[in-house]
Amino acid sequence: MSTVLGRRLGGELLRLRDASGKTQQQAAEAISATNSKIVKMERGWVPMRDPDIKALHEFYGATGPEVLGHLLELARLDRDRRKARGWWRQTPPEGTMAEYVAMEDAAMLVRNWQVSLIPGLLQTLEYTRALAVGEGDWDDPDEIDRYAEVKRRRQQRLLSDNPLQFYGIVWEAALRQEVGGRNVMRAQLERMLELAELPNVRLQVLPFRAGSHPSMAGPFSIISFAEDGALDVVQSDTVTDMVWVEDAATSTTYRAHFEHTARLSLAPRDSIALIEDLRKEM
Repeated sequence: MSTVLGRRLGGELLRLRDASGKTQQQAAEAISATNSKIVKMERGWVPMRDPDIKALHEFYGATGPEVLGHLLELARLDRDRRKARGWWRQTPPEGTMAEYVAMEDAAMLVRNWQVSLIPGLLQTLEYTRALAVGEGDWDDPDEIDRYAEVKRRRQQRLLSDNPLQFYGIVWEAALRQEVGGRNVMRAQLERMLELAELPNVRLQVLPFRAGSHPSMAGPFSIISFAEDGALDVVQSDTVTDMVWVEDAATSTTYRAHFEHTARLSLAPRDSIALIEDLRKEM
């Protein structure tokens, strides 16, 4: 199974091999392995052993202990995530959502921009169920409850002893869209107000009057980790799948767009006031 961290590590090994002019066959011989193993390593399909990484690092002629240290740290993080028995493995989300939940569970900070939805970490069960019913693409109605339970379990990170830092920006339209009806939406806005009081939660609203802004293309999340040297990972949704962005240059662009959108948004205090006004209207 490919993982985000595994693909990142594999890509760095591939770049080192290309820079050295070595072939996959030569790399395989250097670690007494088959050519297919090198292919799997470079595509992030398999966990990687430290001795193999050290041998390839030396064989490719890479210089500087910081390069090797970075590779070994990526490998350790990837192995830990593959063998983790986090709660998401007992309550498996559908499709690629499992990978996102695993990444979020290991994260230090999540920055989330939403256009038409309340951020998943802030959703009530009733709101989540209403969204799922609206999608209308469920073979088994019980799947809706399992989907909602995953959202509920994710929110525990906000309240844990080592809480996730969450910074959400929501377009005003998402607050006005009456998902599930007025009663469901009123309870949802109340939940947002409660969670916004947490010291690890920052919430802003982008008002209609902000006009054009750099994040109009769609929602995305920027996932950051506590480990030194760990790259931010960006996730965005399409109609059918999740898209992962793993290179430093592109994630920097997403961060710049998020920060620009934040500057155009209401300050946290004014955002809370707007949510409170909308709650009263409902």
